[in-house]
Amino acid sequence: MESVTKMVSQRPVVIFSKTSCCISHTVKSLLQDFGVSPVVYELDEIPRGRDIEVALARLGHNPVVPAVFIGGELVGGANEVMSLHLQRNLRPMLTRAGAMWV
Repeated sequence: MESVTKMVSQRPVVIFSKTSCCISHTVKSLLQDFGVSPVVYELDEIPRGRDIEVALARLGHNPVVPAVFIGGELVGGANEVMSLHLQRNLRPMLTRAGAMWV
């Protein structure tokens, strides 16, 4: 858990993903279309990826990927990110976190 906290506190937007997850790809594409350059950790490619999955599950995030953190806070997965976008709350959140400019 401590390593996840450290990982997400270092950048405005962090995504935990898996290379084979099409939903993760969709979330990454949406954020990149906004001009955001998220840090992406592909859990199936990094050392201790399984440990990070367990830590995310302990946070109550299910399914584990994608897990999107904005401003160091867990926003959630694809459903939550898309809901924020449709409610027009995603862009202001990204701006507050310093991930994009107006």
